[in-house]
This record gives sequence, structure tokens and C-alpha cells, in this order.
Amino acid sequence: MIQQARQILQDTFGYSQFRPLQGEVIKKVLDKKDSLVIMPTGGGKSLCYQIPSMIFEGVTVVISPLISLMKDQVEQLDEFGVPAIFLNSTLTPEQYQYNVSRLRSGEVKMLYVAPETLMMESTRRLLSDLNVDCFTIDEAHCISEWGHDFRPEYRQLASVRKDFPDAVCLALTATATPRVRDDIQQILEMRDSEVFVASFDRKNLLLKVADKENPTDQILDFLYTRPNQSGIIYCFSRRQVDELYGDLKHEGHSVRPYHAGLSESQRTNNQDAFIKDDARIIVATIAFGMGINKPDVRFVIHHDMPQNIEAYYQQIGRAGRDGLQADCLLLYSYSDKQKIQYFINQKEGSEKEVAEKHLADLINYLEYDGCRRIPLMKYFGEDYGKEECGMCDNCLRQKGDLQDYTEQAQKYLSCVVRTGERYGAHHVADVLRGSKAKKILQLKHDELTTYGIGMEWSKNQWIQLSRLLIRRGYLEKDPEHGSLFLSDDAKKVLKGEERVEGILDRTQTSTGEDSRPRTTSDVENKHNVHLFEELRKKRKELADEQDIPPYVIFPDTTLMEMSYYFPQTEESLLGIYGVGSSKQKKYGAHFLKIIRDFSEKNDIEERSQSIQKKVKKTSSKQKHDLVGEEYNSGKSIEHLAEQFGVKSVTILSNLKKYLDEGNSIDPAGVLEASELSQRKIDEVYASMKKVGPEMLKPVYEDLNKTVDYNELRILQLAYMAKNGN
Repeated sequence: MIQQARQILQDTFGYSQFRPLQGEVIKKVLDKKDSLVIMPTGGGKSLCYQIPSMIFEGVTVVISPLISLMKDQVEQLDEFGVPAIFLNSTLTPEQYQYNVSRLRSGEVKMLYVAPETLMMESTRRLLSDLNVDCFTIDEAHCISEWGHDFRPEYRQLASVRKDFPDAVCLALTATATPRVRDDIQQILEMRDSEVFVASFDRKNLLLKVADKENPTDQILDFLYTRPNQSGIIYCFSRRQVDELYGDLKHEGHSVRPYHAGLSESQRTNNQDAFIKDDARIIVATIAFGMGINKPDVRFVIHHDMPQNIEAYYQQIGRAGRDGLQADCLLLYSYSDKQKIQYFINQKEGSEKEVAEKHLADLINYLEYDGCRRIPLMKYFGEDYGKEECGMCDNCLRQKGDLQDYTEQAQKYLSCVVRTGERYGAHHVADVLRGSKAKKILQLKHDELTTYGIGMEWSKNQWIQLSRLLIRRGYLEKDPEHGSLFLSDDAKKVLKGEERVEGILDRTQTSTGEDSRPRTTSDVENKHNVHLFEELRKKRKELADEQDIPPYVIFPDTTLMEMSYYFPQTEESLLGIYGVGSSKQKKYGAHFLKIIRDFSEKNDIEERSQSIQKKVKKTSSKQKHDLVGEEYNSGKSIEHLAEQFGVKSVTILSNLKKYLDEGNSIDPAGVLEASELSQRKIDEVYASMKKVGPEMLKPVYEDLNKTVDYNELRILQLAYMAKNGN
């Protein structure tokens, strides 16, 4: 069945290969094995149940928390020719009954419902008469009170699941810490289920944190360098959304607001305008975005601090879902932290404990001085494994940007000590600046030796230095009162044993040209932008005719490949990413005409050699290449034999051919297929070293025929993989 799944991936969805873990998850679902999947936003979770639904005889029920997500998914599936419906409150009674009749007739492969709809007696009666093969719970973190978006109604799904004892259960989420994962499995009674955890590293996201000074100007500066790009700006409050929306609109930006204070129709219209590219930017509270599947969001800005890392990660996950580079900027100020702390203080018991922990983890990320992916991955239980990512502000800063602030640090730390380590950064800065504020005079801090010794700097510079000293670990801050106190390392600075170097000003929002990350794709860097814009116009025109989002027709990645390879024929077009047979029939002629006309006018030829290789690779990739790639993704020889419907010896033969062509494979995975003891394996290796590993007969004879050829083939491959072919 996995081969059938691959065929659907290529023919229906236009993708040549599965993303990491997709193939393994799909196989488990098809084998009716319950699974919990933690896969980042944009990692391809939807295909994990959409493809099996097309293979199963019965229906797949998908529980989704947001109506916008259902509508979006069903529209996209419709474009791919996959029969899917949703049942929710947006439908008229006639539409609702029509969808029910389609469901009963067996025509529909997928049904999307909200938890509330699923709990209705009428829905449960409807489903009891159907053959339900798969029960999929999207955004499964909502089931756990330790998750960032806990929803009590999700808890009831465990009881509904029992209505479908023969259906496989698939729980999916983009953000779940180890504790939340355990919670999901326990509540859904999935203790024996497989758990698939994809890497949380979204390599194409450029992460940046800037100190918030003049946020509107900072955002305008950021947008100035990104004209016509699509993006989301998150704000803490409705009032902030309205103010920023007004400022951006006044500056001529294509922008819409989104928050709970708007009417439902206003919210829907504004969201649709953003999804359909009628508005480039949406300014929103956190009420916006969950389930938004717009792949070409090029930036996400946090005007204010998010409430925790999971919310932050999910929100930035809405950027760059097409795999192209996207920018994630967070503006950080101490007052934002105080706002969140205020709301935390209104909570009690375990709820307060959870919120305090979430805030501490977020602050650690924001004030971290090394590669930002290290604390971000660690939060989700993953070891990043590198010192630098090359895709965050800290990694991209030039070493020459660092300045020596040892003298100023000694002044600041001394003043913290002189004031009794009981006051915050602003008070210490006022003392250093010689302020005549009433509080300072009352406390007699104007009589301290550090009073007025910092006149060379503005108050803002001293505040920035305090942030640097906190990030460096020389100062610690009382989480409740904000007072500063020295760490043990600070004594080394005061004694002159350690120097303080760093970057004081983190207010800039644009990364310098010299330190911009370099994208590795020629398609992304060298596609013809003029043809790309023409194709975008045609896409928008076709989308408006059908009242669907442009990306449902083709994502930007597809248009970029068209603008790089200049395909001239239907066969060539099939080699382009995201062009399956269904979409080629529907849209191929429209886009081919534009490409041909543009090519003729500008005397451009198809990159025929490159595209033919691509077509060959996508349509008839050599079996041994597929086996080698699947093996290197972590699958065992036994697994591959089952997947390709062949014997293990055939997989070994394919892997050897893959190795012979100069590819590398891990010998450890090959040895797992052997039943020999380590002593025997060492004997075989010694023989191969003596007589050579290329021919098996000399090895067989040298070992007095004590090891059969099946084992020798395994060890031959492992030996060659280990020692170089």
C-alpha cells in the first residue's frame, strides 16, 4: 500500500518524495496502528491522513478546532480532485443536508468537523451508520492543560473515539513538549501507539529579537525593505492592533486588522482578503492564524511578546511554509514582560505554576546570547547539535560588531552593589546619571560614590547595558519585583579579571546586507522575477474567478520553478514541483502559454537538460536510489523489504548499487539485519580484510563454509559502507 501512497503523492499532489517521517507515518496509518505525530508547522502533517483516506474504503474523520482551517483544507482538496466536506455552523441547512447526503452515499473520503459538532448526538448517529477507517485529531495539544492552547472540549474526544473501535487513531500537533505528548497519549488511551517526532528546526526561518524602542518606526523600517511581501504582525491587545493598522494604512501599506472586537463578518472578510492576496499584511491579536495554511507568508512580526515559547513557535510557523526563506522578528521590552507577569499573578495553583515556567523559558530564549536555535530546540526536548545556525541574529552578527564595555559594566555593577541590590535597572541608571528624582534624594542615593559617575551615557544606554549584563549572566533579576543582584561571575568583572564584550543596541530590525543569510537554492535566487510576476498575476486572476486563494492553484515555489526552468511542454511541466496530473489538466495550458510567450519574446530557452533530469527523477527515479534514500532516512532493511514488497536480499542488492555509485550509507543499520554474534562478525571482517570483500566465494571458502551467503551479503555491504567502497 505504501507504493500506492507514493503514486498518489506524485500523481495527485505533484510531489516527488515524502518529507521526513511522512512515509513512515502513512505506513503506520495504513497498517491501522495508532500514532502520535509531532511535526512542525509546514512539515506536511495533512498528507499523513489525506493520502491514507484516498486508499481506505471508508471515511476519514478529521477533528479540527477552527472553521477557517476546515474551509481552507476542503478547498485545496477539491482542487486536487479529492472528495472532502465539512460540517459546521457556517453552512446553510440546505448545504448541511447536501453534505450529509454525499457522506451517506459513500462519495466522500474525508469529513472535517469541530469537536463541538462531533459531540452532537445527531453527528454521532450519522457516523455510527458509516464505515469510519481513520479518526484524526488535529492540533492535539489542545487536549492537554500543559499545552499552550488547552480546550476542555478536546478532553471529550477520548469517549467519542471508543465509538470507532476499528478505526485507527492519528493525533497530530506542531508543538508539544515531552510532558504534553505524555498527556495526549494518556487521555486518548494511546499508550501503545507509535510516537513520531520530527525535528523542530525550521531551517528557512530567520530568527531575530530586537529591543523595542520605537516599535512603529521599527516595523516601518522592516517593511520598507520588503515591498509587496505577505506577512502577519501580532499585537498583545485590540487597541494596539487598531493603532498599528491605522499607522501602516496611513503609510500606504496594504493592510487589514483582525481581533475579537470586530464583527464576525469583518474578521472573515479581512482574513479572506489576506489569504487571497487582496491585502498583503494582517495586523492581529493571537485570535488570528491557527490553521491558516497560506504558504507564502514571508514574515511574522511580534509587536509584543507572546505568552510562551509554544505560542511563539506556532505563530512563526505560519511563515515560510513553502520552504522559502522567511523572517521572524520579535520586539522585546521589559514592560511587555511585566504585562504578562500581571496576568500570571491573577492565576492560582498549578495554572500559575505552568504560566511562570512558560514565561521563564521564553525570557531565557529572548535574552540568550548564542545561537537562538539552541534554547528553542531544547525547549521541545531536542538537541540542536550545532554551535551556529547561520539563520538567527546572534549567528549573523559580525565579530567586529562586538565592543568592549568593561569600564561601563564595572560602574553599573558597582552601583547595583552600592544601592543594596534592591532596585531595578531604571533606578540604577538614574543614580549613575546623577538624577535629582525625589525617590533618589529620599533614599540618600545622591550621597553614594557611584552617584553621577555615568554622565557620559544616556539613560537608555545604561538600560541597554543592564540587558547585556543579564544576557551575559553577570546580573540576575528578581522575577517578581524586577530588582537586580550580582551573580558570582560579576565579581571577576569588578576585579578586572574578566572583560565584558557585546552588542549594546539591538533596536535595528534589518540585518545588514553583508550578514544576510545565503539561500542555497538556485531556483530561489536566480528565477526570472519578471516571469514570476506575470505568473502570479495569472494565478490571481484564475483564483478570483473561482473565489479561492491563489496558493490553492499553485504555491510560490511552483511559480519560481516555472520561472527558472521555463518548461515548454506538458511533459516538462510535470517535472515542476507541485504540478500533479490533476492540476496540469486544469491549469497547465494557462501557465504554459505565458511561459512560451515570455520565452519567445525574450529569446529564452527551456533549461531542457536540467528539467529532463528533474522529470526523470520525479517520474521514474531508479529503484536503488529510492531504496538508498529511504534507508538513509532511518528505515531498517526489514522495513524496506516490506515497503517495496521484495525480499531483504533485493534491498541489500539495491543498497550495494547505491553505495557503488558513490553514495554513503550507515553500516550500523545494515548490521541490524545480521543474526551473527559480534565474534563471528569480526571473523568475517578479518577474512574480508585478508582476501578482499568484492567477491564472496573466496570469503566463503576462507571461513571453511561456516557462514552462509545470505549473511555474507549483509556483512559485505556493512564492511564496504564502513571502510569505503
